[in-house]
Amino acid sequence: MVFFGRKMNLKSERRGIHVDQSELLCKKGCGYYGNLAWQGFCSKCWREEYHKARQRQIQEDWELAERLQREEEEAFASSQSSQGAQSLTFSKFEGKKTNEKSRKVTTVKKFFSASSRGGPKKEIPEAKAASPSLHRQASLETDRASKEFIEFLKTFHKMGQEIYKQTKSFLEAMHHKRELSIEEQSEYAQDFYQNVAERLQTRGKVPPEKMEKAMDQIEKYVMTRLYKYVFCPETTDDEKKDLAVQKRIRALHWVTPQMLCVPVNEEIPEVSDMVVKAITDIIEMDSKRVPRDKLACITKCSKHIFNAIKITKNEPASADDFLPTLIYIVLKGNPPRLQSNIQYITRFCNPSRLMTGEDGYYFTNLCCAVAFIEKLDAQSLNLSQEDFDRYMSGQTSPKKQESERWAPNACLGVKQMYKNLDLLSQLNERQERLMSQAKKLEKDLIDWTDGIAKEVQDIVEKYPLEIKPPSQPLAAIDSENVENDKLPPPLQPQVYAG
Repeated sequence: MVFFGRKMNLKSERRGIHVDQSELLCKKGCGYYGNLAWQGFCSKCWREEYHKARQRQIQEDWELAERLQREEEEAFASSQSSQGAQSLTFSKFEGKKTNEKSRKVTTVKKFFSASSRGGPKKEIPEAKAASPSLHRQASLETDRASKEFIEFLKTFHKMGQEIYKQTKSFLEAMHHKRELSIEEQSEYAQDFYQNVAERLQTRGKVPPEKMEKAMDQIEKYVMTRLYKYVFCPETTDDEKKDLAVQKRIRALHWVTPQMLCVPVNEEIPEVSDMVVKAITDIIEMDSKRVPRDKLACITKCSKHIFNAIKITKNEPASADDFLPTLIYIVLKGNPPRLQSNIQYITRFCNPSRLMTGEDGYYFTNLCCAVAFIEKLDAQSLNLSQEDFDRYMSGQTSPKKQESERWAPNACLGVKQMYKNLDLLSQLNERQERLMSQAKKLEKDLIDWTDGIAKEVQDIVEKYPLEIKPPSQPLAAIDSENVENDKLPPPLQPQVYAG
């Protein structure tokens, strides 16, 4: 099995899967992480190879134009001597010109993936009809990303205005480039990232930490708007690859952790929770729209895997422990549109994230895991070819091996007895785990009740409740004063004559 143009050691004495860290790096030796989609190069070296190929193509086109011009001049000169010779020469010239042009077009196609151009172009916006709820959700997410982007650019003052104009120009240009291949759109996006980064570094003198945040915000704003056009476009065979990987993973449902030498014990409840979280993260990757968010899901999944290995072995995990476990998680989770997500990240993610750092490391390992699953064979799992073929065809399963160890003339009652004993042993272990968890829950409830009671008692003692007697009510002003009847009579109005 070959990764990045080099052969991995898939079978060793200690485990079935092994990869040196050097094999994850760019095959050109620059020190950055390589990628299968870039033929083992990192993003930087791949772009250099692309530009070299493009320069060669420009040179070939220039030479072709000069040759065609010379032939045209010769054909025109010969037409002065003979009209019949002119027709023959011109027809040969036209045929040669057509052949040269067709050769020129196919040269660049061979350099890139031929699958992206293997079909008639379609109008992408009309091809995918989403439900109104998805449209509303996408619109809300786009508005939120736009507001965050504008608020973030305010911290850059004048430089922020230039970045905003450059970003808007890029989006408008991408709108007119939808008829191009996805590789050409990806190249245009990578050029945009590089130009913005150079402007921030040279003209804006932005420090590295702030520039990384700026590039993340730019990527989020741009790819939130372009996601529905550039993710799994119908002009590529990404969907076909997704279905092939899903079918392959379903066919490998029988693979056990022991076959992959996975150092994870799912009988430990905490480890089992880590495995579930890792599967959830790798599945959640498909729901994200920004490449950086998809990478974050891969990173979270990988960290849960490292924690599961550490708890099981009671020591830090190594790279030889991580890759088999990641393969097992992918087989167990069967993430949707796995190849489309990998291609989308490769094409439109900020290249610096894939070249260095933990995101680049974990993403490179995921690409290795998918490639391993696609080429998995009997030798990879330390199985005989006969057993591997039987498992793949569904004739038998590794779980039935225990009963197949008995001799053909063995007593059926003895077989059933051992089978029942095994089931009883499993039930006993489950019962013990259940009782242990029940006791722990009971203790937690008692501790919680005692804690609440103590807190209430402390509050009552700290803030005692004092009940004061009610004060004497005031006498109403207009009420009859029976205690003092010696007051003078009230004044009466008097009438004066005249």
